[in-house]
Amino acid sequence: MRHRLNALLRRLGAAGIAGLGVLIACAAFYVSAVVPREEEAAAQRLALERLKARAPQRATATSTRADELRRFYGMFPEAAELTDEVERLHGLARRAGLDLAQGEYRLERRPTGLWAYRVTLPARGSYGQFREFVGSVLKQMPIASLDAMRFERKKAAETQLEGQLRLTLYARAPGDSP
Repeated sequence: MRHRLNALLRRLGAAGIAGLGVLIACAAFYVSAVVPREEEAAAQRLALERLKARAPQRATATSTRADELRRFYGMFPEAAELTDEVERLHGLARRAGLDLAQGEYRLERRPTGLWAYRVTLPARGSYGQFREFVGSVLKQMPIASLDAMRFERKKAAETQLEGQLRLTLYARAPGDSP
């Protein structure tokens, strides 16, 4: 086996070995950099399509306040869709590399206006992972707001943080039309 490998390397020569190395490096770059960006772009396209489907923009010469308010409320999902939004939130956390613990979820029903779904997520990860998660939530989920963040490090030299994130997801009450 070793004799065959040496013979193959001699036949390839220095240029062939360098070319093979470049090919392997390109494959690694594609898998580590291009594929995740393509997935992120697909997720953003999906979010844009969902946003467009919720609030179609119509060009009107005279837009009334009622029309503007209707378009605004149309951006928010119905309360029945909140489980999909929570699933999306957890997907963003996984993509950022955060380790989530059991969270707390509380729905605040209001007689008028938007309902608030309060989410408290205990998590563990690096500062960069927390930052990536919060940035992606605020970019990709316009119905979410970040209410509070708390971090603590057990030892000064430790890179992992214990944190808690409090977010609110807003939704329309069932039966409320935009």
